[in-house]
Amino acid sequence: MLNKKIIDLTLPINNKMSGVSIESAKTLSDDGWNASTLHLYSHSGTHMDAPLHFEVNNQTIDELPVNRLITEAWIVDLRHLKPKEEIQISHLTSIISNFRAGESIILYTGWSKKLGTPAYRDELPRISSSLANWLGEINVNILGVEPPSVADVNNIEEVTEIHNILMKNDIIIVEGLCNLDQITQPKVTLIALPLKVEGGDGAPSRVIALE
Repeated sequence: MLNKKIIDLTLPINNKMSGVSIESAKTLSDDGWNASTLHLYSHSGTHMDAPLHFEVNNQTIDELPVNRLITEAWIVDLRHLKPKEEIQISHLTSIISNFRAGESIILYTGWSKKLGTPAYRDELPRISSSLANWLGEINVNILGVEPPSVADVNNIEEVTEIHNILMKNDIIIVEGLCNLDQITQPKVTLIALPLKVEGGDGAPSRVIALE
């Protein structure tokens, strides 16, 4: 057993989610075993984006190097942010002096607590273009966020711009995290494993932190 606290940062996938349908395919009484048919939107729940998502390049979710999916990650407490507020470089001053190229960053906004409300999607805090470019300059491996997107999903120009900046800088995007309030250390080992969907533009992912 690992001598570490293990924290599950993954939202459960269920029929309440948009783009998700879980149906019974087999039952123990009729077929000898229980089984389900899953219809999953590729960006449902806790998920990872691939560059193909915005055609930044042709890299698909199954082609992401697995050695990048286990990483040291800094937690940045941003619970003070207002709805729809842009996240700036200045918001990350707590980790700037300690961050090392190739490490990852998780933005703790508390936004997962709004899951199931209109605010979860419509009022999310967003990555500014200046921050997106800076994250590329310091060579961030994975950027993890609690909202369903790194940008305003109701603004296609902003969504496209921010995803393009991050992906052109080879930053892996993980969205829809939860349970960040269970993390007590400033830095964790992050494990983010997407479903290996051949040719996929993204996929639901199981994400855990080791503290």
